[in-house]
Amino acid sequence: MKNNRQKKRKGNSVQDLLGIQNFTQYGLMTNKGELLFFLVSPTNISVLSHANIEIKIRHLMMVLSALPDIEIACSDSSECFDENKAYLQSRLDEEPNAKLKKIIKKDIEFLDQIQVEMATARQFFFIARCKAKKAEQVFQSVNRIEKVISEQGFEVQRMKKPDIKRFLALYFDASLNGELMPDIDGEQFFEVSTDDEDS
Repeated sequence: MKNNRQKKRKGNSVQDLLGIQNFTQYGLMTNKGELLFFLVSPTNISVLSHANIEIKIRHLMMVLSALPDIEIACSDSSECFDENKAYLQSRLDEEPNAKLKKIIKKDIEFLDQIQVEMATARQFFFIARCKAKKAEQVFQSVNRIEKVISEQGFEVQRMKKPDIKRFLALYFDASLNGELMPDIDGEQFFEVSTDDEDS
C-alpha cells in the first residue's frame, strides 16, 4: 500500500504532468519526442507598408508549408505584473488607513515604472518535435529548420538550455531569471561530500 502511495505521488509531479523528461544536447526531451526551440525575432509591422506586410505573411506561409509540423508559441519577453497590480488595487480600495493607502499607491506606481522600463515586446518561438531520432538525425533537423526559417528573411536562433529554461519560467510565471534555476529542484542545497561518494 505504501508503494502505491509513493507511485501516485511520483506520477503527480509537475514534470510528469508536462511530460518533460530531461534536457538534451539540442532541446528538451518529453514523453512525445524531443522538442527543438527556435527564437524568431518579431518584426515591427507598424512601420512597414501594406505591400511589405503581405511579403512577410507570404514568407511565413512558405515556412509553414516547408515545415508543416512546426508549432508556434508566443510569450511576453519579461515578467508581467498585472496580477500584482490587480491585488494592490483591490487592497487600495479596501484599505481604510490613509497612510497605508499612500504606501500602496507608491507600490503600484513602482510596478508601473518597472513595467515601462522592461522590454514589453512579445517573443515568438518555433518548436519542432523529433520522434525516435538519433542525435545525428536531430542535429540535421536542427540545421535544416534553422536554414528554412532564415531563408525566408526571419531572424532566427536555436535556443540553448538556458534560453529554454528562461522561456519555460516566463511561460509558467515561475521566475524572471529562469536560466538560473537548477535542473533539479533543490539541487543547489544538496552537497555531496567525498566521504558519501566513497560509501
